[in-house]
Amino acid sequence: MTSPTLSPARSWAIRGVSFTVWALAAGSAVFWGLRLSQPALPPAVEVVGASAVTADPAVLARFLGAPNGQAPAVPGGAALAGRFSLVGVVADGHRWGAALIAVDGKPARPYRVGAVIEDGVTLLAVEQRRAVLGPSREAPPSLVLDLPALKP
Repeated sequence: MTSPTLSPARSWAIRGVSFTVWALAAGSAVFWGLRLSQPALPPAVEVVGASAVTADPAVLARFLGAPNGQAPAVPGGAALAGRFSLVGVVADGHRWGAALIAVDGKPARPYRVGAVIEDGVTLLAVEQRRAVLGPSREAPPSLVLDLPALKP
């Protein structure tokens, strides 16, 4: 049923354009049909807090298992205490982990348990808020660094 005046190439072009238009119309109908058949989302609920709750850091630390009081002073650690500053710790509860320690006011670097910080100073263990340093893995601790107290 083609017109005798249209060339075969032009006839195929018209068929291709018609097919594309109908395919787009069918795709649009399927898209909107699926979109409208989905259930409506429930309205968003706004949550408003009554007031901010503050916790006592010392009580919370004790509740989470921190020891009561400060670490015992270790002989020989006074000379090293001024050189090292504990910035942060990552502890797993088994005295393994890492500590972020600044030496002589330089930027802090991370050290894993067992790493040598400098000659004669090794990170022996990390706890929740402290790092234990000593001359070697086998030697007793010579310095305990604590994180600064939390501000309420």
